[in-house]
This record gives sequence, C-alpha cells and structure tokens, in this order.
Amino acid sequence: MPELMIWCWLGGMSLALLLVMGTDKRRALRRQRRIPETTLLALAVLGGAAGGVLGMLLFRHKIRKPAFFLGFPLLLAVQAAAVWRLCFCPPPL
Repeated sequence: MPELMIWCWLGGMSLALLLVMGTDKRRALRRQRRIPETTLLALAVLGGAAGGVLGMLLFRHKIRKPAFFLGFPLLLAVQAAAVWRLCFCPPPL
C-alpha cells in the first residue's frame, strides 16, 4: 500500500509539472506573464522531476538553463534511486 501512495504522488507531481511547463511555454510564446522558475524547481524537488524532463523534451522549454537541463535529470536519478530503495529493497533485519 505505501508503494502505491509513492507511485501516485510521483505520478501526480510529474503530471502537474508537465502541465505547468506547457503553460509556461505557451505564456512565453504569447509574451504573457510567466510562471516563476522557483515554482518549476519546487515541483521537481517535490517529486515531479520525471514530468520536468518530459516537459523539457516535449516543449523544448528551459533547455538552455543549467538549473533545468542538469537539475531535472539529476533530481530524476535521485528520485528513482529513492523509489527503488523504498519499494524494492527489503528492510534490514
């Protein structure tokens, strides 16, 4: 059961960041008020790194900024390792 909650949290945060990145890209193209970068990074840190990487690839958004093109994949690797440890490694005796 806790594994399901972890997967749902990560999936929800990733979907949220993907949608926010798409919205920000659309606003950028229309020269409208943008979503703060701290919001994008916070969503990634809270579990949405997979959505951030996907958003960078799909929308070609934030691909020139090191905090994003280095940070999102690094966060994704850390989150994947944490999920692996929590879901697939038995606790020590």
